[in-house]
Amino acid sequence: MALTRQRRRRTLTASPGFIPPQLAVLVKQAPDDPQWLHEIKLDGYRMHAWLDSGDVRLLTRTGMDWTSKYPNIAEALAELPARTAYLDGELCGVLPDGRTAFNLVQTAADTRNNSLVYFLFDLLFLDGHDLRALPLIERKDRLKTLVADAPSCLQFTDHQLGRGLRSTGWPASMDLKGLYRSTSTALTSRAGELG
Repeated sequence: MALTRQRRRRTLTASPGFIPPQLAVLVKQAPDDPQWLHEIKLDGYRMHAWLDSGDVRLLTRTGMDWTSKYPNIAEALAELPARTAYLDGELCGVLPDGRTAFNLVQTAADTRNNSLVYFLFDLLFLDGHDLRALPLIERKDRLKTLVADAPSCLQFTDHQLGRGLRSTGWPASMDLKGLYRSTSTALTSRAGELG
């Protein structure tokens, strides 16, 4: 199996440049299958991060460089134990009850407030290797390891396999926005959104 993974990884010779994010498609019902991976839908800015030998760029979902708007997030990313990495996540403000709020991200950009959290849910490149050919569940495992000792402003976005969070009473019981779902073997993340 190690040989298969090795073959599926492509060596990165330069910055991958901007990679348009995989956007979710709204669905009415979560699939009832153990291969599905479910994540809570966060209320913030979709943001990619490119780390290259301590230099960081934060990119919006349209490719705009917003690194200067969120310097504390960039500084935390620069400290990750990787030479190069391309990460996908959601930059959020967090309310006292733990819910995320989009307006807090907007305010933070205007006031240079440092109270934001970058919730990470995918790792596309790591230390010269293109990981996009690996199943999502494997990339998430590598991401979890990468951010294990990161500052609190960088958080791994956990998931649930199987029927999904809806079966536990979420998101209604927590006043959440919804769920994202992908197959755990998918080569992309954020396949569907359950609102």
